Amino acid sequence: MGKFDVLVVESDHRRAESIVSALQFLGYRPQRGEECVEVDESTHAWRAVYVGNVVDDAEAERQFGLLGAAAGHVMVLLAADSSWVSRLGANSSPFAARLGMVEFPLRYEQLAEVLRGPQLQANARRQELRLVGSSAPMSRMNALVRQVAPFDSSVLVLGESGTGKEMVARSIHECSSRRDKPFVAINCGAIPAELLESELFGHEKGAFTGAISARKGRFELAEGGTLFLDEIGDMSLPMQVKLLRVLQERVFERVGGNRTQRCDVRIIAATHRNLEAAIANGQFREDLFYRLSVFPLEMPALREHLDDLPELIAEFNQRLSRRGLANVRFSAGAMHALHGYAWPGNVRELYNLVERLSILYPHSEVRVSDLPEKYRGQQVVEEVRGAALLSLMTGHASVLPEPMTMVSTDSLVLLPEGGLDLKDHLADIEVGLIRQALDVTGGVVAHAAKLLRMQRTTLVEKLRKYGLQPSLQA
Repeated sequence: MGKFDVLVVESDHRRAESIVSALQFLGYRPQRGEECVEVDESTHAWRAVYVGNVVDDAEAERQFGLLGAAAGHVMVLLAADSSWVSRLGANSSPFAARLGMVEFPLRYEQLAEVLRGPQLQANARRQELRLVGSSAPMSRMNALVRQVAPFDSSVLVLGESGTGKEMVARSIHECSSRRDKPFVAINCGAIPAELLESELFGHEKGAFTGAISARKGRFELAEGGTLFLDEIGDMSLPMQVKLLRVLQERVFERVGGNRTQRCDVRIIAATHRNLEAAIANGQFREDLFYRLSVFPLEMPALREHLDDLPELIAEFNQRLSRRGLANVRFSAGAMHALHGYAWPGNVRELYNLVERLSILYPHSEVRVSDLPEKYRGQQVVEEVRGAALLSLMTGHASVLPEPMTMVSTDSLVLLPEGGLDLKDHLADIEVGLIRQALDVTGGVVAHAAKLLRMQRTTLVEKLRKYGLQPSLQA
């Protein structure tokens, strides 16, 4: 039998029975708080709490206490006429106040919709955390993540900047039994060495200048969950010693304090540095390296799994659409150009490019000529050819940079070694010429059509076909 997952706090017995029956019908396992004597983790896995009319506040507080650590992230189903409506927003509230309103007479459809909200959000969040790609390197990485996730072994994620090392850490956390506990990340390279100890272990009031109150560190905040130590290779040697002690003994003290605290956290570390070389140079402790590197994972650079570009772009489009941005469509030629780029910024750089292009070209296909110049590679010659053609048509070759004036019609056919999509290639040149004609004529369609030796209506159709500046002058 599954664990009880919804706590029902309601003094009105008729309403309590109604809400319990509805929850059971929807597939949940509710339990009334007044029937629950103590917290037993083997029988409870709270996902939500229903709060109705409560006569005895002290008894209600006791029932809320049954939620334990789950109180901070459960879904709150609040009766519309509950006396707790105003109190759930106050500091005294035991909840993070993710509220859904329940009205009476009770409607099962409404209750199901309210409960479905946080579940869909959680599913979307976990879907976004998945490692995208079906290439051999990414398939292997996904398999390793699934293998190590159920265990509490320390993981060391290696790889270049921008490859998605934090995504791997979050994926491991979400696939583990700690998924309902906190995931806390800290960039060890972004915090000054003298402040990192306080950030990790917390401090007591008056521990140093500016410590006006006690503060929890990341180890306390991550209790029961996962602590992600990003850029561990940038940590100072004195801090490495202190971290090693925590990993070995699972205890620490706050800065300025003398009370030893135990911790239960899973450690996942990451770095783009070569730690073995750092050990040889005396910049990283060998014993700490072996503590962290129980299960090393090497993230592949994007240039090593370019077959995943279509899947990655599709995934990024989904994320951008949730933010209200348009999807990006790449022509075959543009995709070919992206495959030829080295991607020094890896997946992060690709995401930034897709976002930029979704803003610039929200309703048209992105062609080679639309890409920022560095992404076009050898195909940048298309732009030169287009400009040269236009210069020959207009007789203004002198306005072009010197290299372009050297281009002649005899050099237009240069087949790349890997071949090309002729239809797409010609379309790219056509788009480039149309845009330049519009620029030359100040956006007057009739004048641009005359310059391109075509009917104005034909040019209008091409503008519509390629999604080019529909508001231009006729």
